[in-house]
Amino acid sequence: MTRTFLIVCFLLSLVTAPADAQTISESWHHWRGPLANGTSPKADPPTNWDSKKNVRWVAEIPGKGSATPIVWGDQVFVVTAVQTDRVGKADDFAKIDPKFERKTEPPTNYHDFLVMSFDRQTGKLRWKHLAASRVPHEGHHPTHSYAAGSPTTDGKRLYVSFGSFGLYAYDLEGKQLWSRDLGRMVTRLGWGEAVTPVIHGDSLLLNWDQEANSKVFCLDAATGKTKWEMPREEKTSWNTPLVAEHKGTTQVILNGTTRVRSYDLATGKELWTCAGMTVNAIPSPVVNEGVAYVLSGYRGASGVAVSLDARGEISEGSGLVWKHAKGTPYVPSPLLSNGRLWFTAANTNLLTILEAKTGKAIKEQERLPARSFYASPVAAAGRVYFVDQDGTTLVYKEGDKPELLETNKLNEKIDASPALAGKQLFLRSHGKLYCIEGK
Repeated sequence: MTRTFLIVCFLLSLVTAPADAQTISESWHHWRGPLANGTSPKADPPTNWDSKKNVRWVAEIPGKGSATPIVWGDQVFVVTAVQTDRVGKADDFAKIDPKFERKTEPPTNYHDFLVMSFDRQTGKLRWKHLAASRVPHEGHHPTHSYAAGSPTTDGKRLYVSFGSFGLYAYDLEGKQLWSRDLGRMVTRLGWGEAVTPVIHGDSLLLNWDQEANSKVFCLDAATGKTKWEMPREEKTSWNTPLVAEHKGTTQVILNGTTRVRSYDLATGKELWTCAGMTVNAIPSPVVNEGVAYVLSGYRGASGVAVSLDARGEISEGSGLVWKHAKGTPYVPSPLLSNGRLWFTAANTNLLTILEAKTGKAIKEQERLPARSFYASPVAAAGRVYFVDQDGTTLVYKEGDKPELLETNKLNEKIDASPALAGKQLFLRSHGKLYCIEGK
């Protein structure tokens, strides 16, 4: 069997509705791509562009959002939050619990939480729906937004989380199928929320880490009803669950300041735990060949490789494959491509590449010709794409001696991670959605 055939079989196992292999391989259904590791096995996007060259279309997006666009078939889905002119009344404002420290102030105006679908070929708006209109009970970090959780799809339903402002499922034509209110979150220092749902078979998973009463939810994808929920001894983390099938058990792996934890998807039972992360464990885990790789990098640096065979508390000689304690990311998640881990230190431009199996450094904290990164790197067709906060995209040739191929500038503020599908690359700036495609 060829590698391409095996990849297609894996992709087919991720969806609940029948879909042809071409649709799956040319889509980006999850904010980290079809394999949840930042790669696309079939994409071949361009390497060179600017604000005019190789731009197929540009669509205006109202409001503000930092969620990654996702692509399925002929649609591109985006979420955003728009501040309205409507000022809340006394009953609209939440009571603030003084035991939680805050460094932000909640707004006084209603915000509209929107779900949008754009035509993939033309950029025209296909549909737009108002999921909720609320006065947020918290502010957010200046670099954050009220629409930071990326949507996901299984080709049958679109799943969108606005955290405290609701979880929603739509069909792909925009009809709302169900919604859930999982309660109000209280985030660290009032910096805001980023709950990205993950679909696997008939289960929808959400990380509900916050300053009190943190949980991981497993919901029925068709109805939104709770299948199980497990409490977590964690504070706000902002990372997305990773689902990994290994030797007959499907694991749900979550990063966290106190512990990295793996749960059994069938029951919610905790399978293994690993200490050692930093505060604000934002990067999402990745997995390859039975090993999970988990990093964090706020006010410190930590990276671990854990065997999925492990059970209980992980330590050296008991499931821990290797550790790394230098140059790990704060906001961006790592890229795992062709046996290599790519990541930048904190939110800076210092690149490290590790050999995934051994943890051996191929490159260590090499300075990139860019400013800083919130977006996570992505890869396709033997190339790696880094998008910095000023809208500059660096394109590198993969390998043990990576080569800078192109430097592309849009002069747009970009915090959202890029999406790759077919011959196209999608970049979501603070106010626009770009479709980059070669001639």
